[in-house]
Amino acid sequence: MTHEGARPRSIISLALLGIVGLTLIAGLAWLGSWQVQRRAWKLDLIERVEQRLRAVATPAPGASAWRAIDKDDEYRRVFAEGEFLHDREACTQAATKLGAGCWVMTPLRQADGTLVLINRGFVPPERRDPASRAAGQPAGMQRVEGLLRLTEPEGGFLRHNDPAANRWHSRDVAAIAAARDLPVGQVAPYFIDAATTVENGPVGGLTVVSFHNNHLVYALTWYGLALMVAGGLGMVGRREWRLRRR
Repeated sequence: MTHEGARPRSIISLALLGIVGLTLIAGLAWLGSWQVQRRAWKLDLIERVEQRLRAVATPAPGASAWRAIDKDDEYRRVFAEGEFLHDREACTQAATKLGAGCWVMTPLRQADGTLVLINRGFVPPERRDPASRAAGQPAGMQRVEGLLRLTEPEGGFLRHNDPAANRWHSRDVAAIAAARDLPVGQVAPYFIDAATTVENGPVGGLTVVSFHNNHLVYALTWYGLALMVAGGLGMVGRREWRLRRR
């Protein structure tokens, strides 16, 4: 429907409007396609991680493989054997289905002298002090099975680790190793989330493996906006066509 007295737009204004509209459509369609690609990548990542979780545990990477550790190794099921250095443990902030507390990060000295930090599991605030759980501090050779996790440098969201005050908001392997005077170059650049609970010890097996996958919703949103812009251009074109027919 057109208003009496309405006049067609100039060719220049129509050209500019068309250029802007087509640019928007192309940009929004590209964003939608990018989200489709991201969804395919995320689904592949989820499948690969699920395969690692179902796999049989293999020996934790040794010193010769440390340089090659990357995100493709995260959540691998591994095991390590050695003796816990309970006097060097650190407690890092934790929020779990059991409530707030801390993760008990304890160095495990292996037969070759190298060390790997073990996240033995969760303890509530009242059990943060090792003396309150002495019965759950196993001595001698131990075998730990769990998931390989990448270090979490610097700290949590807007909260930095403070080694001097023994406040840890993330599981930063290098910083914890330095604060506990562990030998430089002898500590694995990853840690292991223990899969089981030692009697009277920290609660293991609480690793949350979850990936947000909203890419389909985002793709549909971008494509929908592109269609809306295309519809708007179509309405303008129809109006201009009617005005020029009068």
